[in-house]
Amino acid sequence: MGCLVSTPKDTGGNRRRPGSIGEVSVYVPGLRIPKPVDFSQSLSGHVSKTLVERLTAMRTRIVVMAGQEALTITRTRRKTTTQHGRSTLVDLHQALEDYLPVLLGLVSDGSQLQFKVQFIWVNQEDDAEETAMFNAWYEVLSVLHLMAVLSLSQANLLLLPRTSADFYQPKASEESRRASIDIFLKAAGYLDCAVRHVLPRLPSELRRNLPVDLAEGVLRALCLQALGQGVDIQLGMAIDSTKATLAVKRRLACEMVKYWQQAQDNLMNLPLSNGWGEKHRHFVKWKYVEAKAAAYYYHGLILDEGNTEKSHGMAVAALQAADEYFEESKTACEVFNAAHPLSRNPPLWGTMKYLSEKIPKDTSSKVRINRDLYSHEKNMGTAPTLPDFALALKPNEYQLPPVDPSWNENVQLGHIGTNEVKGG
Repeated sequence: MGCLVSTPKDTGGNRRRPGSIGEVSVYVPGLRIPKPVDFSQSLSGHVSKTLVERLTAMRTRIVVMAGQEALTITRTRRKTTTQHGRSTLVDLHQALEDYLPVLLGLVSDGSQLQFKVQFIWVNQEDDAEETAMFNAWYEVLSVLHLMAVLSLSQANLLLLPRTSADFYQPKASEESRRASIDIFLKAAGYLDCAVRHVLPRLPSELRRNLPVDLAEGVLRALCLQALGQGVDIQLGMAIDSTKATLAVKRRLACEMVKYWQQAQDNLMNLPLSNGWGEKHRHFVKWKYVEAKAAAYYYHGLILDEGNTEKSHGMAVAALQAADEYFEESKTACEVFNAAHPLSRNPPLWGTMKYLSEKIPKDTSSKVRINRDLYSHEKNMGTAPTLPDFALALKPNEYQLPPVDPSWNENVQLGHIGTNEVKGG
């Protein structure tokens, strides 16, 4: 049940690889594009003509819109809108949400209809050009992944800095930052649902043969990345707040390290060596190192508040580690941007704008003060262990929608096995 076909990367030209994707604040994988499906041939005699036509119309619209969006999703300064003034990205997301309840009728109550239609999607991170499966749960998984990617793209657009009203320096507005956190949680919710409620529905053989774009490790990593970037925005807002204490900032920075470390762990043994996949791995490494720079910086400032030579020595060691990780992060950033498709950094703002100024300055100052205070040079040894905090930011609790009522009205023209088409 649910046989698959994977097309090698050298057999077609369906995959669209931009040479450059412009400015990147949020990593957005290349869009997986659905290919047309003939529902009438697959479902004729089993589903009413009206329902077949509805499925066909909804999916055809998604195929066309996704193909158009793939050409523009990396144009970071675009203003692509529909005739109603809405973003094409938002319209595609809405089309996917509208399609899901109708699609879920194919899998309702274990219906054998789920094995009747061959769904084909063009991959981005996998070596195979495209993957086809006779399983509607594969289609559901692909739809949730695309919804998450569109959300990440929306967050990226929000977080690209714009020139502020005072013309002081480009930055993302507080409104955009708050909105991006909601979007990150929504994207994480789609991915969490995919891992916990959709992947288990696929037979183990099909799960093993999913493209790496939809591998459990990649889905989990993307979910953790969304949460990690949400915490990054929270840290930036805490830095801007006069009420946020060093302890609050350290906690957020340490949580950020855990999210990115777990994301990196999930990608560890996956074959991400092809185009977007390689760039994905570089992005996670960059953000993980960057998060460690922030965490050691705030940990060092808190240790420096102690009154002993030992605490001051540990503070200096932590700050020196922060400085080293910060320098390493700059190299990791360059490697990410140089990986194809090429990208570039937006003007520095937020957390890293602040830390790029504070880490070198405070490290140099604390080392000098410590040396003068204790009148001798001393090897501070390795950096102290970062405190371990429970992760506070969680994905939105997204649930698959109920089956569309049109399935209740479906006039069944035949039986498939022993199963009937039923509503949710």
